[in-house]
Amino acid sequence: MKNINIILLFSIFSTFLFQCKEESNYEQLLRNGHYELYKDMIRQEIITQGDSIMPKKLDSLNFEIERLDRIERDFNKTDVEIQEYISKYVPDITLGEIDTLAQKRFLESKMINNQRKYFKYAAQNLFRIHPEYKKIRDLAEEKKYEGRKLTVGFPLNLHIEKVVKTARSKKSKYILPVVFKIRHTITVDSTAVPAGEILRCWIPYPKEIPNRQYNIRRINSDPKKHMIPSKHKKMQRTVFFEKKAVKGEETTFFIEYEYTSKAMYVKIDPNKVVPVDKTNIDIQRYLKERPPHIVFNTELKELSKFIVKDETNPYRIAQKIFKWIDNNIPWASAREYSTIRNLSLYPFNEKHGDCGIKTFLFMTLCRMNGIPTKWESGWEYKPPEDSMHDWCEAYFEPYGWVPVDVTYGMQDFKDDERKYFYLNGIDSYRLIFNDGYSYNFHPPKKFVRSETVDSQRGEVEWEQGNLYFDKWKWDFKWEIVSTYK
Repeated sequence: MKNINIILLFSIFSTFLFQCKEESNYEQLLRNGHYELYKDMIRQEIITQGDSIMPKKLDSLNFEIERLDRIERDFNKTDVEIQEYISKYVPDITLGEIDTLAQKRFLESKMINNQRKYFKYAAQNLFRIHPEYKKIRDLAEEKKYEGRKLTVGFPLNLHIEKVVKTARSKKSKYILPVVFKIRHTITVDSTAVPAGEILRCWIPYPKEIPNRQYNIRRINSDPKKHMIPSKHKKMQRTVFFEKKAVKGEETTFFIEYEYTSKAMYVKIDPNKVVPVDKTNIDIQRYLKERPPHIVFNTELKELSKFIVKDETNPYRIAQKIFKWIDNNIPWASAREYSTIRNLSLYPFNEKHGDCGIKTFLFMTLCRMNGIPTKWESGWEYKPPEDSMHDWCEAYFEPYGWVPVDVTYGMQDFKDDERKYFYLNGIDSYRLIFNDGYSYNFHPPKKFVRSETVDSQRGEVEWEQGNLYFDKWKWDFKWEIVSTYK
């Protein structure tokens, strides 16, 4: 019977491969919902090849199974659950209307094992990305808080004005220092690994960036013994710990430190910006494709032509890309990056994205047009709020590298200088862990990371494998020690 089942699996699998032979991956097979079939075929290939399989290929095949498991964790809502959430704002929403919204990509969904499953935040995202549903929710929220005294949020516009004015008066691009104290904790479940096993933990740690992020001082940690790479070398910097698991107890790691962050602003005259020297070895790498997430594919080439048209000035090209993304790609919660094949193509298809996805699109379109870009990420604060956040840097000749936050986008000012502040400036309230993505830690992880692209929460593994986010929790606490006057 087992052999018959295997023959049947190969027969079905071959049929699907024939149907999707023009695709470079098996997305069409997976789109039809045959996750378990696909995973069974991978397992069978591993068994069939045995010891002859190359280690790299084995890792790749094993991760493909893990990737599908992660997708299933993210896509765990039924249409009835989606209906229940939406009905809080739209009481008469029908399952037919939900299906239509899914077909039009306003509700992110996948066929998984012959059942349509929805992304866990798909319903919330509907009210962020669909103009009419956004109006309905905004009106409902206004009525909900009508007559109540609302807490005033962080005055970002005033901070931007102060950054611009201070940069002018002091004739400096690094201004307004803020000192932060951080305590970052990872707590591993008591049942995650057997007692006595060694847990290996990586917690993100600040990069030393001259004039912008500096005076990094470790205060305390548990365990005391740790490993931190030199302040300049690693593009994704972490502090590394090891600790033995104790039966019936959670395993806790933490790092406490202080650092100073400065705002940065560079006033750019577009008429003075010229194309970069593409033979410059220091910036060549930031002009190239870097698969799988920075790829100059046909879809994005066409989008680039549509946005840029006949513009040739690098800064004005960047302005056009920045503005188009801000106007056309609304922010929405995103699934885990490790489950997405190409992060810059994702917003083209789905018409929305979170900070990292929008940043990858900006970086890719800029590189297509000869504008060097590189990744930057960590945390952002809008006191008393905070969140993990991604942005980037762009290079404009003769001004050099400047920070760009396409997610913050166009600011509500009349003049272009402040309106485009986040195209060549950044606020004081940042924490930078990474100036690159998908780079090895030190020491390197043995198993594939939970977050294969970015590094903001942390990573944990043991002798037999990676521990995914459902096996541990993280806590990030911060306070302002001192600030500019």
